[in-house]
Amino acid sequence: MATISSFTRAPETDHFGAPVPGGKHPLVDAEGNPDFAAIRSSQDFQRIRGRLIRFTVPLTVLFLFWYLTYVLLAAYAHGFMSHRITGKITVGLLLGLSQFLTTVVIMLVYLRFARRKVDPEVEALRARVEAGS
Repeated sequence: MATISSFTRAPETDHFGAPVPGGKHPLVDAEGNPDFAAIRSSQDFQRIRGRLIRFTVPLTVLFLFWYLTYVLLAAYAHGFMSHRITGKITVGLLLGLSQFLTTVVIMLVYLRFARRKVDPEVEALRARVEAGS
């Protein structure tokens, strides 16, 4: 696992650690502005992007599977979905409301993940770029 210190490189090296002629920072253009193409192709950015994809794709697939299951049950399992739990509360109503609950839970899990795993790496990359300007 990468640590914050692994993002620190001497300004005279590129994003692969190779020396840069003249000591120009590899993630900053000639005017001192961030070079977004270089940032996008850097190993640090690719690692952050990969981590986000590995987190969001499985959760998206899981949620879509859960949602489509609910839709198919509503369309083809009328008896099951109309089964009364208590009074006017049916299985279909509870499953429909659980869609909202699932969305909130996924949002909270993502926020926790981003705060702990992604944000520190993004801040380290941003600080490295700003230090080169």
